[in-house]
Amino acid sequence: MKLTIIGSGYVGLTTGACFAEVGHQVCCVDNDPRKIESLLAGEIPIYEPGLESVVKKNVAARRLRFTTSTEEGVEHGEVIFIAVPTPPQPDGSVDLSFIEKVAREIAVHLDSYRVVVDKSTVPVKTGERVANTIRRYAKPGVEFDVISNPEFLREGSAVEDLMKPDRIVIGGNSDRALALMQKIYEPFVAPVLVTDINSAELIKHAANSFLALKISYANALSEICEAAGADVIKVTEGIGTDKRIGRAFLNAGLGYGGSCFPKDIAAFIAIARQLGSPFGLLEEVQRINDRQFKRFLDGIREALWVLKEKKLAVWGLSFKPNTDDVRSSVAIRLVEAIVGEGAEVAVFDPKAMEKARELPIASKVRFATSALDAANDAEALVIATEWPEFAAIDLALLREAMRTPLIFDGRNLIDPVAAADFGFQYRGIGRGAAVERS
Repeated sequence: MKLTIIGSGYVGLTTGACFAEVGHQVCCVDNDPRKIESLLAGEIPIYEPGLESVVKKNVAARRLRFTTSTEEGVEHGEVIFIAVPTPPQPDGSVDLSFIEKVAREIAVHLDSYRVVVDKSTVPVKTGERVANTIRRYAKPGVEFDVISNPEFLREGSAVEDLMKPDRIVIGGNSDRALALMQKIYEPFVAPVLVTDINSAELIKHAANSFLALKISYANALSEICEAAGADVIKVTEGIGTDKRIGRAFLNAGLGYGGSCFPKDIAAFIAIARQLGSPFGLLEEVQRINDRQFKRFLDGIREALWVLKEKKLAVWGLSFKPNTDDVRSSVAIRLVEAIVGEGAEVAVFDPKAMEKARELPIASKVRFATSALDAANDAEALVIATEWPEFAAIDLALLREAMRTPLIFDGRNLIDPVAAADFGFQYRGIGRGAAVERS
């Protein structure tokens, strides 16, 4: 089928590349000429495992192309996916101006039946507003349908998530449009859930909010474990092996961050308020997440007394491993706080260094060439992102590099007993019993 993706950011580019991979003819549209020029030159603007090879393969096969022209995209695609940003506003609600603008642009170029698909994460009832906008600006008598098809991509495994999805959610009430959507997803072997548009839009926010709730539950447990002298890793293993609960997203740490969870939880809270049904549970999730960060930072302050002129190493800048995304990264927030108190900070991340160099904090830190280089002569090491290579570090070499052997492990990557064997003072998240044994 001929498909168009409007918005060539993280979701749009990955979706377009994977649709092309299964044989569809895909046109990706973006209003940023520099991004399109880079893509046409074979340069991928984001790091995502497997994405570069999929893009280059399908560009070479002429199943994937890029343009800045919405008119060209509307002319090309039988089905048009909207995958533009939906940033948060100061009150937590979602800025839908990009969605509205694209809906208008699609409308003025429609000359025959098209299916318009909301792929961006949007508040419930957005589909109705997109349909009303297209109806208002389109030529009289032009037929179209609007569908909601939320994405469930995890940064770091997005290509795999698209090629082997857990489920595909399609929201709509038009048999004609639903048939086309089913055809698009025929190559993907996965359960397909067909709902009304409003239910499909709620599913995405509900899913991300539940995952954030699990993270915050583990973080709340970590605080209790520290007070009780227990080990949060053992506790979460004990409850996570219950098949009704599951182990995923029960890892205590610095809290959730990134471009999705903070924004989506705030949006869902705002949506619930607007609907007259306040979601107090999610408001507590936000509070736990903020408190977890503060507790960790307070622990660093307590141990070092004064941060001013202290030399600290920070491992990790991306909000999670296997991505270079530093948007709403807890690691970046931590670096900003430490630097703000006068510490001298050396940072290292396997993939996110270039993106971090574009941030205001870049002029105030030293970008190291390796994890050990960052730790050289450091008075403390802070682990902020759970990259596997940090867990596999040679502790003997690390001890030799550092001035004083103090580790603040915000992701529970290092074994406290092993750290103690090499002379380190270790402070993890909720590791009371483990630290006592060391």
